[in-house]
Amino acid sequence: MTVYDRPFGRHFEDFEIDDVYRHWPGKTITEADDHLFCMITMNHHPTHTNNWFAENESPMGQALVVGNLVYSLVLGMSVPDVSGAAIANLEVESLKHAKPTFHGDTIYAVTKVLAKKETSDGKRGIVTVETKGINQRSEEVCEFRRRVMVWKREFAPVRGLPYGEDVFSED
Repeated sequence: MTVYDRPFGRHFEDFEIDDVYRHWPGKTITEADDHLFCMITMNHHPTHTNNWFAENESPMGQALVVGNLVYSLVLGMSVPDVSGAAIANLEVESLKHAKPTFHGDTIYAVTKVLAKKETSDGKRGIVTVETKGINQRSEEVCEFRRRVMVWKREFAPVRGLPYGEDVFSED
């Protein structure tokens, strides 16, 4: 029998400058997704939640997905490959919304490693990455750079689970 532990994030040694991670899967943003996010975050701007207003009063002529939802989605897509084992997200150095996102658009994410530096204690490192959100029309809709602190493998805590090795044993 083989047991597979799905990797979630990376250790400092796993990052190589110029490596690219293509995150999977993509996500289609529905009107309901956008409205729920707007209500949870109290962003009640009518260009996101009022179709009549968006069609008649906004420059795009249709409802827009709120930018922070796009950013949050793209960031979330990168977590399994980049920061799932991080100690801390230290900084978002830049954030740009290059093109609008509309209800029904499908967003994909890709990340490139820009830099890495070991911390002074030798147990951790700081990795700088750039992540882009791309829609189904191959248009970049969102781009951001962030710095993440991660463990070096030797010092990383072991992942715990709420069950033992005997989970499939015969009673």
